[in-house]
Amino acid sequence: SAQIADLQQKLLDADNGDRVKQRWDSIATILEAKCALKYLLGELVSSKVQESKLESSLQQSKANCSDIQKLLTEERNNIKEMEAEFQNQLLVQEQHHQEKV
Repeated sequence: SAQIADLQQKLLDADNGDRVKQRWDSIATILEAKCALKYLLGELVSSKVQESKLESSLQQSKANCSDIQKLLTEERNNIKEMEAEFQNQLLVQEQHHQEKV
């Protein structure tokens, strides 16, 4: 029973794929061609809009990434300056300690 159901489902899936192809192959009238063309143009416009949105999102993400990289570089420079300052203070403290000893 399970195998039969599986085979029936495969036949239905294959039949649906064939139906879509047959629909496009069986366009016989100008009205059908106009409808098909209208549908395809609608899909084209929709995909162009989607592409534009994705491109805009990509550009925004690139700009955000660039800003974050600049911030990261600035913070690394600040950390290096702070480490150098800390090392200088540590040397001064060691020298004062040595003088006291």
